[in-house]
Order: sequence, then C-alpha cells, then structure tokens
Amino acid sequence: MIVLLIGSGAREHALARSLSRDPAVTALHAAPGNPGIGELATLHAVDALDGEAVAELATSLEADLVVVGPEAPLVAGVADAVRAAGIPVFGPSGEAAMLEGSKAFAKEVMAAANVPTAQARVCHTESELTAALHEFGAPYVVKDDGLAAGKGVVVTDELEAALDHGSAVLAAGGTVVVEDFLDGPEVSLFCLCDGETVVPLQPAQDFKRAHDADAGPNTGGMGAYSPLPWAPPGLVAEVVEHVAQPTIDEMARRGTPFVGVLYCGLALTSKGVRVVEFNARFGDPETQAVLARLTTPLAGVLLAAA
Repeated sequence: MIVLLIGSGAREHALARSLSRDPAVTALHAAPGNPGIGELATLHAVDALDGEAVAELATSLEADLVVVGPEAPLVAGVADAVRAAGIPVFGPSGEAAMLEGSKAFAKEVMAAANVPTAQARVCHTESELTAALHEFGAPYVVKDDGLAAGKGVVVTDELEAALDHGSAVLAAGGTVVVEDFLDGPEVSLFCLCDGETVVPLQPAQDFKRAHDADAGPNTGGMGAYSPLPWAPPGLVAEVVEHVAQPTIDEMARRGTPFVGVLYCGLALTSKGVRVVEFNARFGDPETQAVLARLTTPLAGVLLAAA
C-alpha cells in the first residue's frame, strides 16, 4: 500500500511512525512533512491547503490512501479534491469538517442529535456578547467560532478579560460563542468513522494551559497521557452511544456523512458527560500517546474507514 500523509506537525510525525510500522505499507510519502517525518517518509514540497496540488501529487504517486492530518486542509476541502480524483482519503469533506470549523454549527448538530453539551449563545455584536456574558456569569467561557489552532478559547473569572477576547474576535470579523462553564476533568476520545459506523480508540487527557498548576492562557496542547486509570468504567461505551454515534447519524441524515476521526472533547461534569468541542481530526498532542498504544496496524484501519 502506498500512503500519502498530509501535514507537518507532531501529530503527523506520530501518524507517520504508526503508518511506517504497518507491514502493508510499502511506500510512505508526506507533504510537506518535517525533518522527523523525513526519516520515515519521502517528503514533497506541496502546499497542504492546495487541494488540487495534493490530488495531483497523490495521483502521480499512485497512492492507495491519503491521510489528511490537520484541520485547516480539511475545512479547505482538500479531502474533497482527493476523492474527486478517485483516491481513497481518510478525512472528512469540507462540509463535514465544519463540525470543527464552526462551533455554532457543531452546537446545531448536537442539538438536533440530542447530544449533551453546554448551553451556548452565538454572538455577532457587542451587545449580544455583553448580554450572553451576564446571562451565564463567571467563570466566563468565550470561544472564537472558527478555527484558532486551539487558542481561540478564553476561560476566565474576569468579565473584562472575557469582553476583551470576544470583542477582539468580533473586530476581526468573526463570530463569538459564549457558553455555560462545564466543571470536572476533560477527556479526549478519538472515534474512527466511515460515515455510518463508529470505532473508538482509547481515551487520553491533554493539558492546554501554558503554565504550571493549570494556569495561563490556552495553547494548542502542552502534553498528554493515556491510559486514564481514574476514568469511570464504561466511559468509552457511553460516549459512543450518546455522543459519537448520534452525531455521525445526524451528519449522514443531513447528506454530509463524516468520514475520518471525530475527536470528542469531553468534560466529566457533576451532571454527567458533556461535549466541550468536536474536532474533525486526530488531536495534537493526544495522538502521540494514543497511537503509541495501538497494536492494530494503522493503515488498514484508516483505509477501511476511507
């Protein structure tokens, strides 16, 4: 099997490591990759956001499978371009990737699928932002509706800081989502999806805050670990039944089946499991911990889903 991996981060390095160890993989390519990935795969200087260029590269390599790592190419429709070229691709369409590309859209899908999540208000103006913050109260949870590389969320007890973040998003032409605060530890669960079926991997926990003692601003992720010995038994089955499968069913009902990884970002609250966010790809840094534990050859699983 010839595999082309799209992306250049630590997540893609972890994917490359697992793909390179699959006996079925006869050649591994990456675009654009990084020096670490270059030790495992042949690198190609192709823009990961350019769907036509990625499709042309996959065609020229006679790739049997394309794996799109980061969220930006997915939202940009790179998987659509590869599929249009007749090549299997692991990663959702641009429309389906809006589960990550728009938090407001994800809330809409969750409401339709009866998936438990925080109450939220979508704000387009300063007055709506102020009203939502006063409605929910502290701790304030203010999110950039669009892609922000894991840095678009502010959780703070200070009203001024919440207003400043929301105002900055609005001033940049964006939309703000204000949510009710979810208490309890967070868990990440990756679910492999073929548009109908959901197969979960093992849960992980990542740490987003920049400083020790869970302080400082959010980052894309400071580190992660798996397994979670403290997680309640039956957690994975509960998430599949009440979160992942209903979401996949709703996406199929809308005519935009989700193929790829549904990353379920969860809070284990005093009232039960709640969805913090969905992502449309493997999480970074959790992928580094989760794939290190995977004993099943990765390429065959991803190809089966694609």
